[in-house]
Amino acid sequence: MTVSGIITAIIVGAIIGALGRLVLPGRQPIGVLLTIGIGIVAALVGTAIAQKVGVDTTNGVDWIELVFQIGLAALGVAAVAAFKRRGAGTR
Repeated sequence: MTVSGIITAIIVGAIIGALGRLVLPGRQPIGVLLTIGIGIVAALVGTAIAQKVGVDTTNGVDWIELVFQIGLAALGVAAVAAFKRRGAGTR
Protein backbone atom coordinates (compact mmCIF):
# COMPACT_ATOMS: atom_id res chain seq x y z
CA MET A 1 0.00 0.00 0.00
CA THR A 2 1.32 3.41 -0.92
CA VAL A 3 1.51 6.44 1.33
CA SER A 4 -1.39 8.06 -0.50
CA GLY A 5 -3.43 4.87 -0.01
CA ILE A 6 -2.77 4.95 3.73
CA ILE A 7 -3.69 8.62 3.96
CA THR A 8 -6.86 7.98 1.97
CA ALA A 9 -7.77 5.07 4.27
CA ILE A 10 -7.33 7.30 7.33
CA ILE A 11 -9.47 10.08 5.85
CA VAL A 12 -12.22 7.70 4.70
CA GLY A 13 -12.05 5.90 8.07
CA ALA A 14 -12.44 9.18 9.94
CA ILE A 15 -15.46 10.15 7.86
CA ILE A 16 -17.13 6.72 8.07
CA GLY A 17 -16.40 6.49 11.82
CA ALA A 18 -17.81 9.96 12.44
CA LEU A 19 -20.94 9.17 10.44
CA GLY A 20 -21.30 5.93 12.38
CA ARG A 21 -21.14 7.88 15.64
CA LEU A 22 -23.68 10.41 14.38
CA VAL A 23 -26.18 7.62 13.69
CA LEU A 24 -26.09 6.54 17.34
CA PRO A 25 -28.02 8.48 19.99
CA GLY A 26 -26.19 9.91 23.00
CA ARG A 27 -22.50 10.14 23.75
CA GLN A 28 -20.00 7.38 23.18
CA PRO A 29 -17.02 7.19 25.56
CA ILE A 30 -14.43 6.44 22.87
CA GLY A 31 -11.68 8.60 21.46
CA VAL A 32 -10.99 9.96 18.00
CA LEU A 33 -8.28 7.42 17.14
CA LEU A 34 -10.54 4.52 18.07
CA THR A 35 -13.33 6.04 15.99
CA ILE A 36 -10.98 6.30 13.00
CA GLY A 37 -9.86 2.70 13.50
CA ILE A 38 -13.44 1.48 13.62
CA GLY A 39 -14.22 3.55 10.53
CA ILE A 40 -11.31 2.07 8.57
CA VAL A 41 -12.35 -1.48 9.45
CA ALA A 42 -16.00 -0.70 8.66
CA ALA A 43 -15.05 0.81 5.30
CA LEU A 44 -13.00 -2.26 4.34
CA VAL A 45 -15.61 -4.78 5.49
CA GLY A 46 -18.47 -2.75 3.97
CA THR A 47 -16.67 -2.68 0.63
CA ALA A 48 -16.10 -6.44 0.80
CA ILE A 49 -19.80 -7.04 1.52
CA ALA A 50 -20.79 -4.73 -1.34
CA GLN A 51 -18.52 -6.70 -3.67
CA LYS A 52 -20.05 -10.01 -2.56
CA VAL A 53 -23.58 -8.67 -3.06
CA GLY A 54 -22.61 -7.18 -6.42
CA VAL A 55 -23.32 -3.51 -5.72
CA ASP A 56 -19.76 -2.22 -5.50
CA THR A 57 -19.67 -0.60 -8.95
CA THR A 58 -22.63 1.57 -9.81
CA ASN A 59 -23.02 4.79 -11.78
CA GLY A 60 -22.40 7.78 -9.54
CA VAL A 61 -22.17 7.43 -5.78
CA ASP A 62 -22.25 3.90 -4.38
CA TRP A 63 -25.05 4.58 -1.88
CA ILE A 64 -25.62 0.95 -0.93
CA GLU A 65 -21.92 0.45 -0.20
CA LEU A 66 -21.92 3.63 1.87
CA VAL A 67 -24.93 2.40 3.88
CA PHE A 68 -23.10 -0.88 4.57
CA GLN A 69 -20.01 1.02 5.74
CA ILE A 70 -21.86 3.46 7.98
CA GLY A 71 -24.03 0.71 9.44
CA LEU A 72 -20.97 -1.38 10.28
CA ALA A 73 -19.26 1.66 11.79
CA ALA A 74 -22.33 2.34 13.96
CA LEU A 75 -22.34 -1.28 15.12
CA GLY A 76 -18.61 -1.13 15.85
CA VAL A 77 -18.86 2.14 17.78
CA ALA A 78 -21.85 0.84 19.77
CA ALA A 79 -20.02 -2.41 20.62
CA VAL A 80 -16.83 -0.67 21.70
CA ALA A 81 -18.75 1.98 23.68
CA ALA A 82 -20.73 -0.73 25.50
CA PHE A 83 -17.53 -2.63 26.23
CA LYS A 84 -15.84 0.49 27.60
CA ARG A 85 -18.86 1.40 29.75
CA ARG A 86 -19.02 -2.10 31.19
CA GLY A 87 -15.28 -2.12 31.84
CA ALA A 88 -15.44 1.27 33.59
CA GLY A 89 -18.16 0.07 35.96
CA THR A 90 -16.15 -2.89 37.29
CA ARG A 91 -13.22 -0.90 38.60
